[in-house]
Amino acid sequence: MARTSLPGFRMAPTPRLFSAPDDRADEARNRLHALFTVLLCGTWVFTGLVAHDPWKPDEAYTFGLVLHILQTGDWIVPTLAGEPFMEKPPIFFITAAAFAGVFGSLLELHDAARLAAGFYLCVVLFFVGLSARELYGREHAWVAPLALIGCVGLLIRAHQMITDTALLAGFAIGLYGLCLGLRRPAWAGIALGTGAGLGFMAKGLLAPAVLGLCALLLPVLFRTWRHRAHAWTLLAACAAILPWLIVWPWALRNRSLELFNEWFWVNNFGRFLGLNDLGPESAPGEYFVMMLWYAWPALPLAGWMLWQRGREVLRTPQLQLPMLVFVVTFATLSISADARELYAMPMLLPLSLLAAASIDGLRRSAANFLDWFGIMTFGLLAFVLWTGYVALLTGWPEQLARQLAEVHPGFDARFDPWSLVAGMAATLVWIGLVWRVGRSNRRAIVNWAAGLTLFWALTNLFFLAYIDHGKSYRGMIAELNVHLPQQYRCVASQTLGESQRALLDYFAGLKTRSVERSRAAAEECDVYLWQGWAWDDEALSAPWVKVWEGARPGDRKELYRLYQRPAG
Repeated sequence: MARTSLPGFRMAPTPRLFSAPDDRADEARNRLHALFTVLLCGTWVFTGLVAHDPWKPDEAYTFGLVLHILQTGDWIVPTLAGEPFMEKPPIFFITAAAFAGVFGSLLELHDAARLAAGFYLCVVLFFVGLSARELYGREHAWVAPLALIGCVGLLIRAHQMITDTALLAGFAIGLYGLCLGLRRPAWAGIALGTGAGLGFMAKGLLAPAVLGLCALLLPVLFRTWRHRAHAWTLLAACAAILPWLIVWPWALRNRSLELFNEWFWVNNFGRFLGLNDLGPESAPGEYFVMMLWYAWPALPLAGWMLWQRGREVLRTPQLQLPMLVFVVTFATLSISADARELYAMPMLLPLSLLAAASIDGLRRSAANFLDWFGIMTFGLLAFVLWTGYVALLTGWPEQLARQLAEVHPGFDARFDPWSLVAGMAATLVWIGLVWRVGRSNRRAIVNWAAGLTLFWALTNLFFLAYIDHGKSYRGMIAELNVHLPQQYRCVASQTLGESQRALLDYFAGLKTRSVERSRAAAEECDVYLWQGWAWDDEALSAPWVKVWEGARPGDRKELYRLYQRPAG
């Protein structure tokens, strides 16, 4: 699809991020923009990937599945603490296990595995940039990645060890394939099929369904794609996706037809149609309300363009494509019976492209408002984080220090000069960036992305150990392990979560037998682990004797009790 051959689309003159003497400096300025984007995105991606334990719910059970591959080499049947876990295909678990194998000698095993999330994020940002370049030209290639990392809802989830980052990478590659469609149909089809296949191996049928439906709807709805080249794209996509659809499902089916059916029917169609009790139920309008904050500021920028241009958007091929992808993804997620906020991540990709296209046409007053709103917001947040850091170290202000101690009791704050220096450097760089960025509409996206990155950097530098102290199960499991008898047949468990089972296996090498899966476990085992709520009464009666009770520091909800059956 040649960018200059498509009618009806006129981009505003390209403003300058940094001041330049004349238009002859465009090439150097584009290289400077690209370097700046790489540095900022790299800081955003790799901050927060290491130096904390797997957190529940998603990170913990994900690492349990990675740990199984590291221990056994079996990638066909995802297994959690000795039991098959057929919720998702294994591509992310395989990738994380590979990173753990390579970097496990330098980092803790879970930190090394979490680098897989950083890898997939780099893939996402790279292909979002390529998509923006294909649609709007080279000068927009750096704007879309900044709009994406500026989305509030992406920040925490993108840095977790979860399969959704691989799904997001699949969507980004597939979206680029759609963008490339009419210009290089064969390569576009390969990208589309590969992206849909990667998404399939990450989380099942969502990516092939959405991307495939978009590819089929494009020629139906829009005249630009009613061309022979699009047919070649579809054929190439079908060829490219076949290995992804065949290899692992075939291997799983040969291993166990029952497990294959559990994955394919129960965890794909069953979740989507609400035929089982798996996953949280979707509420009417949930994603509509969620996107108001989740996709900020990309959503209001895209909405402004729709309001300003009206029907022109539907006549502009470069805008038709991301609009269609967003609408189809939104509709598919909205009709699903299973809903969670992290499922909304793929919708941020087309919105970031629309934001990149709309920022130049935004009224200067609106761009200035967004710019100053971002500067004031993240300036205030930086001040709060610095104040909290001082309170942790010095106990002043007293009230704030007392509140922090109540949230995570027992945390011992230790001064780290490197964190202080890095925090000061990050803050000064942000102040310099805000001060020196040239005046243009794009300044709003640059400052917002930089401000959010500063917030993320300061949070990890000053509070990561503090947060991990309260969220980690390491200390609690070590305390539990001390109270286990030296010899026992097995440990039965009741209402024990998937995350906790995974972490018990990782931190203590303890695999429990669920009484929900096998009632015989309560009769055959001589140790019993119960998980419940702090307000629950005593869980087990005679002959079981409670030998330990505990929880994570500051956790006033979850409670764990360990029982032992007396000998004889």
